[in-house]
Amino acid sequence: MKKPAIDRRIVRTRATLQHALNSLILKKRYEAITITDICDAANVGRSTFYAHYTSKDDLKRSGFERLRRLLVERQKEALTSMENARDRSFGFSLAMFEHARDHKHHYRALVGGRGGIVSLGTIRQILSGLVREELAATGNRGLPDAMPRDLVVQYIVGAYMAVLTWWLDGGARLPPQRIDAMFRRLATEGIVPTSAR
Repeated sequence: MKKPAIDRRIVRTRATLQHALNSLILKKRYEAITITDICDAANVGRSTFYAHYTSKDDLKRSGFERLRRLLVERQKEALTSMENARDRSFGFSLAMFEHARDHKHHYRALVGGRGGIVSLGTIRQILSGLVREELAATGNRGLPDAMPRDLVVQYIVGAYMAVLTWWLDGGARLPPQRIDAMFRRLATEGIVPTSAR
């Protein structure tokens, strides 16, 4: 059964609201932005806003749907196309680093406030789902028997978020490909030098 197509007006209105919020974030603190500010910037009424979203946090979270779809697609490509098992792991990683680099001005505008909590929490949820799916797709290969899957998910996502934050806080000077390779190496091999194994 085919899903009904979303009305173009709905798509256009949601995109307009998203754009309004994103432009406001660059001008003022997320906490200071009101629904009225968003509606004024988008040139829509409050009733239109509430027909689509319950709050500005809801609007902010919804903006990550396109990112989630991109990361899911990249992960699927990696799981089916790479020959090397290490290259298949965490197929979302490079795409996420590239997205973060391309939107680092939004990251800086959100850090330390409610908007950052919402954004980073949403990214953490997306990544947790991707890692969980990857572990299920690979049959947990390489995990010790006593290791709960959810612990591994939290460990990988926590490490990824720490690397992402460190990289962005430092101005994202390293190219995304380099930071991705470093994360993958740490996640798959750990910190033990090769000669010590």
